Amino acid sequence: MNDPSRSGAARPGPRGRLLAYRQRCLVYLTGCLLFSGGAACFIHADLGTDPLDVFALGVLEHAPLTIGVVQALVALVCLAVWAAWNRRRPPLSPFVTFFLCGSLIDVLLAVDAAGHVPVPAAALMLVGVALCTYGSALIIMSGVGIRAMDLVAICMTHRWRWPFWTAKGSLELVLLVCGYFLGGPVGLGTVCFLVLVDTLIQPCMYLNARLFSLRNHGLDRPAPVPACSPDPA
Repeated sequence: MNDPSRSGAARPGPRGRLLAYRQRCLVYLTGCLLFSGGAACFIHADLGTDPLDVFALGVLEHAPLTIGVVQALVALVCLAVWAAWNRRRPPLSPFVTFFLCGSLIDVLLAVDAAGHVPVPAAALMLVGVALCTYGSALIIMSGVGIRAMDLVAICMTHRWRWPFWTAKGSLELVLLVCGYFLGGPVGLGTVCFLVLVDTLIQPCMYLNARLFSLRNHGLDRPAPVPACSPDPA
């Protein structure tokens, strides 16, 4: 039996842990920026947006709010569900992520960032698919501020042994139906998001681990662990 204390592999000191955490924060912020850029591409393409933005834009048809505020409210509901399910105090970082991504989308739409990309609407939508997929993978792998809806989906994955895409897709279908009846934009882009983004997140995480040696602090946890929270290590 190998004794870690005799193997010569020393645990990282405080400075090493701080550096590792900074690297995770960089991965997290990069993921937030990419995801927000992808969502802005979906909205600008006007072919239907992702389910969360369908809901947010539907709410904006009836209330003088912003996408960031609506997404923060959705985060509060998801965190309340997570807390009740786990009987634990919810983390605050997912709330920050929802508000941060929503606010970045507001800024990108205000400066019409996606409008400066000289491609047809369908191509812009596919750019949105790529950015949202990779951004979501980075946010989850960082384990720093996993989006509240992804946190609930990870719980469903660990407790019910569902594939991640099935768990997340079921939650987004709820938002999609509610957003549709509120008047949110539903179209080809919405279908592409559900079919492509949700199913490609896990392959992206696998490739990141294989090609770039990124540790998955969010999804890969041992089965005996009872809590469905991000990996603190």
